[in-house]
Amino acid sequence: MHRRLIAPGALATASLMLAIPASAAGFSPGAPGIGDPYYPAYGNGGYDVSHYDLRLKYQPATDELEGTATLLARTTQDLSRFDLDFLLDVSEVRVNGAKASFTTSGEHELEITPKSPLAKGTSVTVVVRYSGVPSSKQAYGFTSWHRTPDGGVGANEPESAWWWFPSNDHPLDKATYDVSVLVPDGSQAISNGTLQSTSSRLGWTRYTWRSDKPQATYLATLAVGKFDITTGTTDGGIPVVNAYSKDLGANYGAARASVERTGEIADWLSGYFGPYPFNALGGYVPNTTTGYALETQTRPFYSPRQFANGSNTSVVVHELAHQWYGDLVSVRGWKDIWVNEGFARYAQWLWSEHEGEGTAQELADYVYASHPADDAFWTVKPGDPGPENQFDIAVYDRGALALQALRNEIGDEAFFAVLKGWPQKYAYGNASVADFQRYAEEVSGQPLAALFDTWLFQPSKPGAPAARDASIAKAGEAADASVQPKSWKKIAATNDVHEHGE
Repeated sequence: MHRRLIAPGALATASLMLAIPASAAGFSPGAPGIGDPYYPAYGNGGYDVSHYDLRLKYQPATDELEGTATLLARTTQDLSRFDLDFLLDVSEVRVNGAKASFTTSGEHELEITPKSPLAKGTSVTVVVRYSGVPSSKQAYGFTSWHRTPDGGVGANEPESAWWWFPSNDHPLDKATYDVSVLVPDGSQAISNGTLQSTSSRLGWTRYTWRSDKPQATYLATLAVGKFDITTGTTDGGIPVVNAYSKDLGANYGAARASVERTGEIADWLSGYFGPYPFNALGGYVPNTTTGYALETQTRPFYSPRQFANGSNTSVVVHELAHQWYGDLVSVRGWKDIWVNEGFARYAQWLWSEHEGEGTAQELADYVYASHPADDAFWTVKPGDPGPENQFDIAVYDRGALALQALRNEIGDEAFFAVLKGWPQKYAYGNASVADFQRYAEEVSGQPLAALFDTWLFQPSKPGAPAARDASIAKAGEAADASVQPKSWKKIAATNDVHEHGE
């Protein structure tokens, strides 16, 4: 459900790796990347952010953004210098109140040298003043800022923060957020969490949003435009805020008929995944030309194209399932993307079963049977797909197929105990595919290494014996690939992002 990113092979260029001499003995620069092999220059080393306070002013007519970002962090080493991930033009940086020097390097690095070096384990306040036109900025040949007829939107994966706020941009460094945005009267600013206040003065209105639970940087979102906004409360008592661009045209009705079911679907998912983990809920549909949806925390982003063929609750199920699998528990590294996407796709299969449009078993059988052994689909390993295939359809469909194989192996009781227990075990933190395997083995009491290897890590179609063992595709016999479950087209309608780059 995301833009397919063809990652640069080695983003940690020599210019990023140059170590400026430390200003004090034992102090050294923080690494320009957090250590993710898929994206070596993403995130940064040497500190951990606990809170972002973003005070912004945005002019929809010109796409001009002004901001003051205050980051609360703690150092994890003796630091002479550190980086933030950012693209806009910086006018001033202060560290603990004192002006700091700064420069840029690489594609998206803001290098900051504080007036005095920072000892390990100390609290740090970083203030960055900046401005710019987000739609004018690119990194690695793409943009994650979507210009709309009445404003702009920051939403993408695995990166979108660079275009609107400086950050430590990797899921390993989650933080809480206050986002306050000044826009011209008549426009609205949508972000994550709860709306704390609105106030108007001299032709401008300020919207202040708060996310009070840890949130990965790519899950932070900002949308400014002219929206119809609906509010409500789920049966579980969670406030819901949905927003729809006023100029969605023919897609307006279908979008609203789908997203307005957010509360109902979240309550339904809680039966499988445990209590909804945040204090806000909703979704928004701006008038963008992109094709993907994204699980921006508490308030997923949907493109109008998701509803071009009518209502589609399946995509809403997918993005809401991510609130547990991806948002509450985030990837340890981007290679662990299966613990996001395989599970969100499987939630769509469970919804299909709930709606009487095909069981999870029938969908698994269909996926297995409809891809012959020589299909490139089977060459992608969902457990470690590589950055070029991070959002390949195999991570979703083969990833969900692996879950059905696990379900058949350990039985429904253990399987659904795993689905519900996993988000609680790693709540508000990070976890890996290996962590999930260990947890499934603990709950089921069964060794699962061979099953995980076969269904997640082998670059080939599991053969008839493996399929038979996992009760897939009529015990591995030649299944009829023409028997398509009724829900399949709705599920596949969420896949168009995989057909093109953005």
